[in-house]
Amino acid sequence: MTTDLIPTDAGDARITWHEAVRARLVLAVSHGAGGGIEARDLQALARVLPGHGVSVALVEQPWRVAGKKVAPAPRTLDAGWRGIWPAVARKGLPVISGGRSAGARVACRTATVLGAHAVLALGFPLHPPGRPEKSRAGELLGAGVPTLVVQGGNDTFGRPGEFPEGDYEIVEVPYGDHGFAVPKRAEIGQEEAVAVVTDAVVKWTGALG
Repeated sequence: MTTDLIPTDAGDARITWHEAVRARLVLAVSHGAGGGIEARDLQALARVLPGHGVSVALVEQPWRVAGKKVAPAPRTLDAGWRGIWPAVARKGLPVISGGRSAGARVACRTATVLGAHAVLALGFPLHPPGRPEKSRAGELLGAGVPTLVVQGGNDTFGRPGEFPEGDYEIVEVPYGDHGFAVPKRAEIGQEEAVAVVTDAVVKWTGALG
């Protein structure tokens, strides 16, 4: 595991690398507006994917590196993501642009202009909780590259059944909330829920050309 500090137009970002021995893809993946790279799904992907030929770059946006508690405007998040892209693409491998929650929106918005190979959207915030009329489906549908959405079955930012038809794949984490946490009464445990995430991403990345 290695760490790089990357200057961007939005400030310094930080990349923590979990590299595969014989990498064929890179997954650059960032956090949401309410947390960092310690999120359970991001850490699980960093543990599992390198064993399947995918190097993982966990990206901390400049606002997190600076110790701020509130995420900036979307255009500033996009600027930070554009700034780290040369660092994750420097190995010459196809790069999957990924993120959880707000980071998933960034990945979708910037995929085409950055030349992303694909997009991984973890807990895509389809709408604010209780406000389905404020849909962000256009960002997801506009990604323009192969896209996998992994969504909690009880995500108040958008349950899988609320998503529109489109040119993307969606995998449900049963009982999962926005962070893929499952209640104690659920028929699956927390480790099983996280395994749904990692298994889906391993299968999807294995099928990417």
